[in-house]
Amino acid sequence: MPAIILATVNARYIHANLGLRWLFANLEELQPQAAIQEYCLTDRPGDIAEAILAAEPAIVGIGVYIWNAAEVRRLVGVLKRVAPATTVVLGGPEVSHLPLRVDLREADYLIQGEGEHSFRELCRALLAGRPPAERIVPAASVETDTLKPPYRFYTDQDLAHRLIYVEASRGCPFACEFCLSSIDRRVRPFAADAFLAELEALWTRGARTFKFVDRTFNANPATAARILDFFLAKEPPFHAHFEAIPDHFPDSLKERLARFPAGTLQLEVGIQTLDARTAANINRRLDMDRICENLDFLEQRTGAHLHLDLIVGLPGESLERFGQHLDALVALTSGEIQIGILKKLSGTAIDRHDREHGMVYAADPPYEILQNDLIAFGEMQEMKRLARFWDLVYNSGNCKRTAPLLWPDGGVFRGFRAFCAWLHARTRATWQIGLPRLAELLFEYLTAELGRDKAEVADALAADILGIKGRVLPPAVMAHVTRQPGERRDLGDSLTRRQSRHRL
Repeated sequence: MPAIILATVNARYIHANLGLRWLFANLEELQPQAAIQEYCLTDRPGDIAEAILAAEPAIVGIGVYIWNAAEVRRLVGVLKRVAPATTVVLGGPEVSHLPLRVDLREADYLIQGEGEHSFRELCRALLAGRPPAERIVPAASVETDTLKPPYRFYTDQDLAHRLIYVEASRGCPFACEFCLSSIDRRVRPFAADAFLAELEALWTRGARTFKFVDRTFNANPATAARILDFFLAKEPPFHAHFEAIPDHFPDSLKERLARFPAGTLQLEVGIQTLDARTAANINRRLDMDRICENLDFLEQRTGAHLHLDLIVGLPGESLERFGQHLDALVALTSGEIQIGILKKLSGTAIDRHDREHGMVYAADPPYEILQNDLIAFGEMQEMKRLARFWDLVYNSGNCKRTAPLLWPDGGVFRGFRAFCAWLHARTRATWQIGLPRLAELLFEYLTAELGRDKAEVADALAADILGIKGRVLPPAVMAHVTRQPGERRDLGDSLTRRQSRHRL
């Protein structure tokens, strides 16, 4: 029976937790006494506790993140009530920075920082009967050359059915005030030769879906080029996801990116804001000319699926300015545009704006902004709904032909905002709107509210939806379809790319 259980609650089954595997890989002589157990948000705390305690562990280490902090609080409560002698150790972003926002007082120890070495030393002390007197265990940034790689601890089941998370470096050279990565500005790369050997081993075992957790994959073009060369030498199908700096694509990387087949590469490009004053206010670098040039290259010359981020609620930025940024990005790219709501994460410097800009945040995870001096509470609620509907209509890729009909005059934000207000009033829901129902609602809004031609709208919906396996249009829409069946699949976006987006 393992003396140490490493556990966490993932957002979904598809996410295999890299942090647990780093801890397990570096337990040294304690590794034979340890086991990894992963759960999902759909699992109940009592059931998780039952499974963990079935092994009768002396120590339970749990990773705490913004998406599972509330669930972990309940899980710890069950564990300590049922098995008070079991030592519960928490680590991860949600316990590493003050102030602690979720009540986790029932846990025995909190490791604050990177835990590969500190967790091992704590376990050694606990198993030797020498429990530390201090509940908080500070952990400094770990030098990458002192770590043993975790990748062999992905199981064959993981490789076949889950995202395989890897990292070529830690830290971030930038200091964006809303981001936890800004705390550690010293980029610490892993040795490239050794890392590439680990990628090759994963590939040989059958891994084909890789998600890099590096915050700035293209910060070091030489290393990025070697990693891209690794994938370019492989035969599809495979999927590789990288988070990239929008204004840093030298020619050496552009040449390689242009060679990737469609459906194999996803780039997450953090834009956040297109306003120079807002960017300077949150200590974010913004070179708009280069960003536009690079986005145009990625859009026109590569087969990469693009995922761009915009944030609502940044200090000093109005809804009108945010809307202008959304309009600009839709004109620049056909990729996903993720509309995020500003979060106040412990440890970040964004709190320095609270008084000047009237920033008010929710007390519970994910700590989203509720209002500020430029955006009232009701408007912020409206933007949260808009973000959800944007995912449903635009980012899903299901309505490529139909969505632009919502903004006939080119005002994307204004047109889509009006649709969201109507949709919420009509349904009182932001979730569980199936695709056939969404098609029906789009048809109703576009024809009855905007006065669009019924055949035009029905043909757009048919082109979007009928080609999706198992999807049909409601009879009220089908009655107005005029196109021949062979014309209904012109989405301007390949099925291969759609499948890639959903897998990553």
